[in-house]
Amino acid sequence: MIRNLLILLTITISSWTYAQQTNESIVVMELFTSQGCSSCPPADELLDVIKEKYQDDNVFVLSYHVDYWNRLGWKDPFSTAGFTDYQRDYAYQFNSRSIYTPQLVVNGSEHFTGSNSRKAVSAIQNYSKLKTSNSIRLKDVQRKDNAIEINYDVKGDTFKQITLALIVSERVTKIGRGENRNRTLKNTNIVANRIVGSKEADSVSISIPDWIEDKDELTIIAYTQNDKLITTGASKVQI
Repeated sequence: MIRNLLILLTITISSWTYAQQTNESIVVMELFTSQGCSSCPPADELLDVIKEKYQDDNVFVLSYHVDYWNRLGWKDPFSTAGFTDYQRDYAYQFNSRSIYTPQLVVNGSEHFTGSNSRKAVSAIQNYSKLKTSNSIRLKDVQRKDNAIEINYDVKGDTFKQITLALIVSERVTKIGRGENRNRTLKNTNIVANRIVGSKEADSVSISIPDWIEDKDELTIIAYTQNDKLITTGASKVQI
């Protein structure tokens, strides 16, 4: 009986590993948010719930903090102009005249208000049924001084770009000014930095921002996109 159980366990692990490597289905959920936006905390909370509920599935959540709320009294410490530019790229693809928060983009294919749990769950169910066209292998990932060094390779169809994002698992912040003043906010899977490339295989280095602490739990999430920014594959590794 024990031998049979070990065989079954081995088969299960092998199947899981194969699924991870080939990325039979993936769901990448990118939340564009800001600590200065009073409508964003419910979306931040929903992203945290999704992360916990689907932690054993191929569901990848990222929180991109934009900078256009900073002028209204509170400077989001995780925000960058680059993330705002990335959101504008999506607006162009979606034929949207403006950008907004909280916006949740799923697999680069659709977007909706980030606090809409019904649409989020429906999107996860729908995209979990679809196969992807790229698989990403992350290897030799290590922290050296103030950077994360990574080797990667991509298999499958031609893609336009690959994003490698440095993720901080969570942070709790006391907000002193702006629309969320006197509130304590929890942010999940914060994108601390990212690099975008186009090679099928490469060795890259991602700088670690000064605000990251030794106690922070870090992850690399990598995902490929085609020329319409539709997600074609994804992978992750904890550092």
